[in-house]
Amino acid sequence: MPTWKDGKLGLPIAEAVRLFPELKKYLDECGRLDFSNREARILYNRAIAKAIFGLEIEYHPKGLVTTPVSRYLFLKTFLRGGERVLEIGTGHTAMMAIMAAKIFKCDVTATELDDEFFAYAKANIERNHAGVRLLKSEGGIIKGVVPEGERFDVIFSAPPYYEAPTRGVLTEREGVGGGRYGEAFSVGLIEEALDYLSPGGRVALFLPDKKPLIDAIAEKGEELGYSIRDIKFRAGTRWRHSLIMKKQNLSKLMSLLENRCPSGLVYSFKTK
Repeated sequence: MPTWKDGKLGLPIAEAVRLFPELKKYLDECGRLDFSNREARILYNRAIAKAIFGLEIEYHPKGLVTTPVSRYLFLKTFLRGGERVLEIGTGHTAMMAIMAAKIFKCDVTATELDDEFFAYAKANIERNHAGVRLLKSEGGIIKGVVPEGERFDVIFSAPPYYEAPTRGVLTEREGVGGGRYGEAFSVGLIEEALDYLSPGGRVALFLPDKKPLIDAIAEKGEELGYSIRDIKFRAGTRWRHSLIMKKQNLSKLMSLLENRCPSGLVYSFKTK
């Protein structure tokens, strides 16, 4: 399991500077790193990826600076190892897909929409010898992107959730989630996932600590017949959520409905 000297996930600034000496120019007189500087954040996170996880990651100049520790902690909430998994929107780093393959030994398929991000993701996958199957999306979420008939133990994503792009943080395609709380992409994903999950399969979403967003997605998940589990975890100074939805089998759903519905009524079910 990846750890640092004190048993916690993290990396001292001095060690990061040793790995990437160019970080020195972003230190103040007390040796503190200027995390407001994008290049400093990129270099520091590259150092964490290398020192703690053994990964060589290149970031797109305009892409979201994803943090390796938060992504690893998210994966730990639902992966046990060896699963067949699908990541929707792996991004320019392909960091979670690579971790799932190399650390959790999963059989990984990942998708990406943006042309430049796809090229960066492909290069990162090859650089780390991860063996991830990367599929190009032309606008779809799962349907029309992943071949019909394929089944996965887990489908996961760090979906967009802002209602509008945020300057300097997310690109336009990264930042538009749609819906009142930016939940539209996530809702579409959990709807389509039903046709691609193995029996008892799960969907896992990496979400910010925004209750209206989480509630909107969870409510839709319950309507679709998922059982819901929300795991809150801390990465650095921020709280994040792993919203895990398990696909219920048809017989269990029928049993639940029989217990809740008045006798004498007849219901029909369409299997996925």
